[in-house]
Amino acid sequence: MDKVVRSADEAVADIPDGAALAVGGFGLSGVPDVLIGALHRRGSRHLHIVSNNCGVDGGGLGILLKSGRIDRVTGSYVGDNKEFARQYLAGEIELELTPQGTLAERLRAGGAGIPAFFTPAGVGTPVADGGLPWRYGPDGGVAVASPPKEVRDFDGRAYVLEHGISTDFALVRAARGDRHGNLVFAKSARNFNPLAAMAGRITIAEVEELVEPGEIDPDAVHVPGVFVQRVLRLTPAEAAGKGIEKRTVRA
Repeated sequence: MDKVVRSADEAVADIPDGAALAVGGFGLSGVPDVLIGALHRRGSRHLHIVSNNCGVDGGGLGILLKSGRIDRVTGSYVGDNKEFARQYLAGEIELELTPQGTLAERLRAGGAGIPAFFTPAGVGTPVADGGLPWRYGPDGGVAVASPPKEVRDFDGRAYVLEHGISTDFALVRAARGDRHGNLVFAKSARNFNPLAAMAGRITIAEVEELVEPGEIDPDAVHVPGVFVQRVLRLTPAEAAGKGIEKRTVRA
């Protein structure tokens, strides 16, 4: 099946208001910037984003954040995104912070059809006990706090119950892909993109290099095409556009 779409706008045309999206990327590596830009043009609002972080000021998911399109984020850190921090502390956005490894496993579990699992990460902290501020109120107080989670003993060690994550859509960026949707990711872009791709019920992949079926060694495939519904071939200029988070200059 040829899953290639003609444009980024076509790829995201059916993402409605209120959709939940798993979005790949690790810092500025492997961020599906072209698809995010198309989603911004589409104007979808009240989005629930599941991603390692929420982009940077003026880049990646930060574009959707700045224009007020995101209602809720499930992620592992805020980073240097000042607008993200401002909206969270002002009570304009809901944020569920979760340990990075737990977030990765929740996405993988959701993609594998596993509803929940136990992990030792977070035991004895507000992650398990509850009380983490999900949303602040106008007065600066906590309007919505995380609930306590089930903790169970296995072989003398405590574990907390975490739920798998599946989303309506997933947006990912791959180094290579074929028309059947088989994907290969480069280096740190592989950290969250494959997991996001698995978690989405409809997964849209932008690929830097599109090849014909059979050109990718089956042993090299990181995400098989069964998880991918749409493939967008990037232009050379789009494929070359990769941000640098911080520049260091030495005298």
